[in-house]
Amino acid sequence: MGVTLDQVIDSAMQLPLEQQEMLLEILQSRQIEARRLEMARDAQESLAAFRAGKLKGQTAAEIIVDLRKALEADE
Repeated sequence: MGVTLDQVIDSAMQLPLEQQEMLLEILQSRQIEARRLEMARDAQESLAAFRAGKLKGQTAAEIIVDLRKALEADE
């Protein structure tokens, strides 16, 4: 059985304040890096799909219209 979030938090709260701050910085840095890697993967996949003809090019005006439609649909 794995460790629960509550257990991790309890353990972290037992650390001295300076180490808690270090832990936060490490977690934030790793999260940022994970997001960067995810964005890079998404970009590579999108570029590959575009090159394979699976995506069409759009003008900025077309993209704005599509975004507005998507926002309206979410409301």
